Amino acid sequence: MKSASGRPLSSRWLQLIVTIWTGQAFSIITSGAAGWAIIWHVTQTTQSALALSLIMVCAMLPQGVLSPLGGVLADRFNRKTLIIAGDLGAGTASLLLALAIAASESSLLLICLFGAIRSAFSAVHGPAMMAAMPMLVPERHLLRINTLDQVLASLANVCSPAIGIGLYAAFGLSFALVLEFAGAVVAVAAMLLVKIPTVRAEDGSSALGQMVEGWRVLAATRGLVMLLGGLTVGLMAFSSISAVYPLMSTQYFGANGTMVSIAEAVSGICMLVGAGIIMAWGGGRRLALLLCASSVLVAAPTIAAGLLPSDAFWVYVALMGLASVFMAWFNGPVMTLVQKNVPEAKTGRALGFLYAAIGIAMPAGVALGGVLAEHIGVTSFFVASGALFLLIGLIGYAFRDIRALDAGDPATEA
Repeated sequence: MKSASGRPLSSRWLQLIVTIWTGQAFSIITSGAAGWAIIWHVTQTTQSALALSLIMVCAMLPQGVLSPLGGVLADRFNRKTLIIAGDLGAGTASLLLALAIAASESSLLLICLFGAIRSAFSAVHGPAMMAAMPMLVPERHLLRINTLDQVLASLANVCSPAIGIGLYAAFGLSFALVLEFAGAVVAVAAMLLVKIPTVRAEDGSSALGQMVEGWRVLAATRGLVMLLGGLTVGLMAFSSISAVYPLMSTQYFGANGTMVSIAEAVSGICMLVGAGIIMAWGGGRRLALLLCASSVLVAAPTIAAGLLPSDAFWVYVALMGLASVFMAWFNGPVMTLVQKNVPEAKTGRALGFLYAAIGIAMPAGVALGGVLAEHIGVTSFFVASGALFLLIGLIGYAFRDIRALDAGDPATEA
């Protein structure tokens, strides 16, 4: 049996994958809980929307900016070592913040600083983690394993607010941060139990030169550049909808706090269901078609939500839950198409640019969403966002270069 990258594969590959992702599950959920504890702490202590925006930008932007460098590291050094360093570094930053808060040092600046440090370590962890997957998994299961990341993120979105806010109320912020460190330790312990092959590093090239080479690898396949562009625009639209979602609920539909909480939970659960469908189904062989179709399927309920009367809140919740199911079909196929169309020795660099697009598109979408919704109104904003998803899906599949990505084969040589 061979891996998706063409390497000989152990008969115990599934056991190794379960070990890795069990550890990652602890890390992702405890990290999400700590993040929500921080959000609640800042909300309670500052009552400032600007302060909340600042900590969110600090938590996302460094990962976006530094991910191309993280991709270079993933192609230069052992990916297992980098995954461990990313988990342990982020966890240690949270532990140090917990100690500072316990010593009565809990300024907003300090929280932003440690949030940025955690984000920087995520820029190392993400490309290394996903670049390692094609080396450990058969090609027919690669999409399923890539979707595990989405499953865990969706699970964290559902569970983390209740866990994080509950821990904050019962034990304080320091406890939630120490719990994140414990989750990182579990992830590191799991990773120590598995072996990940070392990719032959290129000699004589600087980090900047390898970053440029990573872009050249993407640019050599026009479909990947188009895919990256479409993903960036789509993620900006999605994150802007997520930012305006509570405002639409309260301002237009007149929902109270309980109703908004239920709506958020429904979206998280539906995204989890969508990821589960992809894992069970496997996505088929035409992943480019799946991506473009999912964009169109997100568009329909989003446009419909913007056209609803103000007394149809629960219809709105159902429509956005349906959109969330199809939004979960984005990440896994995109990751798989990049992995299939880039040589193994350069996968980290290519994924670094993918993570950069994600890391920059999300905060940019949050910022733009609020501004646009203020100018055109929340209902018109939902209609416009849905129309954008429709265009992304239809135009994307019209390009032969994007459709051709489904024929890509993994390679072990640079």
